Amino acid sequence: MQGKQNGPRRPAGEAAGKAQTPNYKKTLTACYLGFVTQAIAANFAPLLFLTFQRDYGIPLGQIALIPVVFYLVQLLIDLGAARFADRIGYRACVVASQGVSAAGLVLLAVLPEVLPVPFWGILLAVVLYAVGSGLVEVLVSPIVEACPFADKAGRMSLLHSFYCWGAVGVILGSTLFFAVFGVGRWRVLALLWALVPLVNVFRFLTCPIGRLVAEGEGLSPGRLLRQPLLWAMVLLMVCSGASEATMAQWASAFTESALGVSKTVGDLAGPCLFAAFMGGSRMLYGRLSGRLSGRLDLARTMLGGGLLCVACYLLAALSPLPVLGLAGCAVCGFGVGIMWPGSISLASRQCPNGGTAMFALLALAGDLGSTVSPALVGWLSGVAGGSLKTGLLAATVFPLLLASRLFALCRRRRSA
Repeated sequence: MQGKQNGPRRPAGEAAGKAQTPNYKKTLTACYLGFVTQAIAANFAPLLFLTFQRDYGIPLGQIALIPVVFYLVQLLIDLGAARFADRIGYRACVVASQGVSAAGLVLLAVLPEVLPVPFWGILLAVVLYAVGSGLVEVLVSPIVEACPFADKAGRMSLLHSFYCWGAVGVILGSTLFFAVFGVGRWRVLALLWALVPLVNVFRFLTCPIGRLVAEGEGLSPGRLLRQPLLWAMVLLMVCSGASEATMAQWASAFTESALGVSKTVGDLAGPCLFAAFMGGSRMLYGRLSGRLSGRLDLARTMLGGGLLCVACYLLAALSPLPVLGLAGCAVCGFGVGIMWPGSISLASRQCPNGGTAMFALLALAGDLGSTVSPALVGWLSGVAGGSLKTGLLAATVFPLLLASRLFALCRRRRSA
């Protein structure tokens, strides 16, 4: 790779000698909206699960398959993107991600009404926007990493904060829409949310897009898997995804059961607060990293966040006071916020020629943790007679493993 350069890396393949400097701020804006689109895809349908049950008579057992299918499709895209993204090209793939996301949200409003089995219409729409979400997961981070900015880690953290703000916006915006117009108008809202990826199609068509490595120079998946340091980053991503998704997915149910509040209040006080704290954490690191010009150590910051995450899990699981348990759920977002983008930045430093395959592998690891851990919490809570605190206590192993791995990384760097 162009490893001897002292300044910010120029994306490989960028045409030389252009009269006009490419506007990479336009690229950043498109990538920000890409993560907002992913937040819409991940968070909108779960707000409608009880509506689907009531309007279409879909059993809860079938409704539970919707998030499973969403994350499984995302995992498959993560797995395959390393092979086809480089061949097809970043621009074509990321434009397609926004197009299929918009189509999926539109079809979510249409297909259940026209197909004889509404559940299959919902599932088909979910598959479509899950494909878009998976492509965003794999492609947007390397696109930003390839932009010629000096503060890579700060930009990455700020980028990932837009998923959090997107989640907050979807929950608050949908709750407000339902309060004003009624939940029966949810199809109109689905069409309105589809405008975000639709507009972003045109942004990605016109913004400059570089690549981290020149065509053919990135490591193959097989060579990547033989890199010991990359396996450490994969472990960090699994634990990051598990720590984040477990609290995000169970915060609403935990808040309802612990505080005895309504579903609406539970959504606002649980996952919405969690997402707000997580977004604040990522935005704060992004701002401080730029201002301190490299003096803010990423690994040590992540270690501090990991320890805070452990403390919050224990507080939520062991506190006898429901309000303290809620505080643990919310503040956990601040601790876990830097983990996912930080792990990506660390991996980019350790393996600068990893290319698309590395980002796909990291996305796969993160999504694997996001899929397994919440399911494990649900199963253990069921075994414990419906006690979510028992499930959250068991899930503390993931932030503990995350913190221990970061501690070992910091010690190795000090002794080097």
